[in-house]
Amino acid sequence: MRWPIHSALPSPARHFRSLLRACARHSSLDAGKKLHANVITTGLAASPDSFLHNALLHLYAACGNSCYARKLFVEIPHWHKDTVDWTALMGCYARHGLPRTALLLFVEMGKEGVKVDDLAVVCMFNACARLADDLFGVQGHSCAVKLGLGASVKACNALMDMYVKCGMLGEARRVFEEMEERSVVSWTVILDGVVKCEGVGSGRVVFNRMPDRNEVAWTIMIVGYVESGFIREGLLLLGEMVFNCGLELNYITLCSFLSACAQSGDVMMGRWIHVYALKMMGKEIDIMVGTALVDMYAKCGRVDIAYKVFKCMPRRNVVAWNAMLGGLAMHGRCEVVLDIFPHMVKEARPDDLTFMAVLSACSHSGLVDEGFQYFHDLESVYGITPKLEHYACMVDLLSRAGHFEEAEIIIKKMPMPPNEVVLGSLLGSCGVHGNVQLGERILQELLQMDPCNTEYHILLSNMYALAGKQDKANSLRQIFKDRGVRKVPGMSSIHVGGKVHQFCAGDKSHPQTTEIYSMLDEMIRKLRLAGYTPNTACQVSSGCDGNTDEMEEIEQALFCHSEKLAVCFGLISTRPGSPLYIFKNLRICQDCHSAIKMVSDIYNREIVVRDRNRFHCFKQGFCSCSDYW
Repeated sequence: MRWPIHSALPSPARHFRSLLRACARHSSLDAGKKLHANVITTGLAASPDSFLHNALLHLYAACGNSCYARKLFVEIPHWHKDTVDWTALMGCYARHGLPRTALLLFVEMGKEGVKVDDLAVVCMFNACARLADDLFGVQGHSCAVKLGLGASVKACNALMDMYVKCGMLGEARRVFEEMEERSVVSWTVILDGVVKCEGVGSGRVVFNRMPDRNEVAWTIMIVGYVESGFIREGLLLLGEMVFNCGLELNYITLCSFLSACAQSGDVMMGRWIHVYALKMMGKEIDIMVGTALVDMYAKCGRVDIAYKVFKCMPRRNVVAWNAMLGGLAMHGRCEVVLDIFPHMVKEARPDDLTFMAVLSACSHSGLVDEGFQYFHDLESVYGITPKLEHYACMVDLLSRAGHFEEAEIIIKKMPMPPNEVVLGSLLGSCGVHGNVQLGERILQELLQMDPCNTEYHILLSNMYALAGKQDKANSLRQIFKDRGVRKVPGMSSIHVGGKVHQFCAGDKSHPQTTEIYSMLDEMIRKLRLAGYTPNTACQVSSGCDGNTDEMEEIEQALFCHSEKLAVCFGLISTRPGSPLYIFKNLRICQDCHSAIKMVSDIYNREIVVRDRNRFHCFKQGFCSCSDYW
């Protein structure tokens, strides 16, 4: 009988190897480093037959330290390296930000004649999935089949995931249908692809067919419902998961649900999850869940609740602070951001995202001097090299305040070329301040970057209209019409009664259309009596020469903007005095901003509008942005 090689190892070497494997399984890098030091000081590492280098390789690979893992891999003699060693390094690269290197290692593995098993193929497909590299993935599929691994459940699951990540659902389905044996992971991967590519309706068909469902499958389905606006269905499924199936929500599942709530603006489910987390974890809520709660409440318009949750967190890291600072900045609470920033420095080291939130807060409030100081401190005090995003914040801060010369100087001094965000911020501010000449020049630069982007044309067209150059505005809009180009439609949504009610401009598809438009007529009458005058420059039109009929038509179109319809629906569907929360996909227009300010006073309602850039909290005729946005 031939004994395994490691049975002949001296006892200390076997002992160290077992301990290193345990550290690798539990990703205990600190303990592993101490063992590594002992291995060196005891001289065990010098033995060519100890296999301790292999165990150390697996430790550093499992803990994501690709530099040390690669160094050890190179030091191991060729005859001591097997498929497991190659796969360990490849998996490390794939999981920790070097997927392209993982693919190169897979190719090298083949050239060296090393046996490729199903785990190596899984690592290769995972790397392709992270890169969305369908070309390499398809070649890898052929390679797996030639190697006789086409029937491996693990390999097929990774292959399907790769196809889903590359948007090739048809190929993923084909692999799924050809599998002789399927695991719950196989079903979950295909469910994820169907929900993302075909929607929750098709996804529910797959979900109902699943012979077994794990927590991941339930999460995919519930998150799909929430993100698609089917809140009631999501809550029903969540109740079934917890109460009927007895599955507990772990912190990963809770964070997934809260992220979906933040994206959709659904605070009702977010509150349910908050209560569940408190019951499950008590006051010691996991730091990741606490951070997700802060982010959810802030993005759902409840920044005060977010701040309460934040202050109650027993531990706060830089991610939690960034979520809070970013939420406050979006809500225009610049003074709070600047007040609590010094406390953050005592508790967690700021990073580049921290300063993006701080600079954004200064930008939303027009605090130019404060913004300059934080931008200067970024590198000199905190040792953070400014990134493109920080320069974009500074350009936005300066141009919003009308300091266009300083903004252009910042752009010229940037160590990297400006991108669309930088120039787009400058163009948007040109519209606010009526700087048509600079706007035209910036537009030409933007069109060189993205000739098909119509948003820039719309910005310039509105700029012409606001500057009183209606002929130029109409000419530009006529060009859109001739080319068949349409602007992205404005959509506004509001959560009422466990449902998402969505409106577009002039929408008449809602079941309560008659009541909504009746309220709209009443609202416009009251607004006019309060001194409201429609800002017709905000309405995209073409060829209007200013006669009475056409002006009335433009005004009527203004009255039917999506956010006004959402407000009207909220007024008739909720109890008097209760706040309204509206979510819009584009920037709120000046006319709607002025109108909703007055509506908040006339109807004694707090109205919170989340547009593409920030939150506007309208209350008693004022807005939290102080008309600076």
